[in-house]
Amino acid sequence: MSLNLTEKKAVVAEVSAQVAEAQAIVLAEYRGMGVADMTVLRADARKSGVYLRVLKNSLVRRAVEGTAFSALADSMIGPLVFGISSDPVAAAKVLNNFAKTNDKFVIKAGAIPNQLMDVAGVQALASTLSRDELLAKFARTLNEVPTKFARAMAAIRDAKEAA
Repeated sequence: MSLNLTEKKAVVAEVSAQVAEAQAIVLAEYRGMGVADMTVLRADARKSGVYLRVLKNSLVRRAVEGTAFSALADSMIGPLVFGISSDPVAAAKVLNNFAKTNDKFVIKAGAIPNQLMDVAGVQALASTLSRDELLAKFARTLNEVPTKFARAMAAIRDAKEAA
């Protein structure tokens, strides 16, 4: 069922709002996939905070026109699913992990602001730590400093007591 002009404008406005907040966009072809597989992908995307939609390429081209993601317009060919996220790693990670388990799902391209990525670039981005993982690692590192200091002070105290 095709959309009328008002509905098309609403879709472009919705996607434009997502693109304005985006730090990464990943495009993947889903030709031949079943509904059950797409449902699993949508659930994973929802859990990770990724906006995932199957949209008409012409509408998304209008939404990214004049933005930092305008270079993606040339890659929008065929039946595509669009993963858009405000976390630079989340969209790449969700779509790349799904592509590993489903051979009909093929990543086509991706972009971070003002930089177009090929499939290898998307896979490299997916292999980096997410924002939450980086924050957890940073917190753990910060916590180790006072812990080591306390252990050193306890060792000095024990050494003085033994002497």
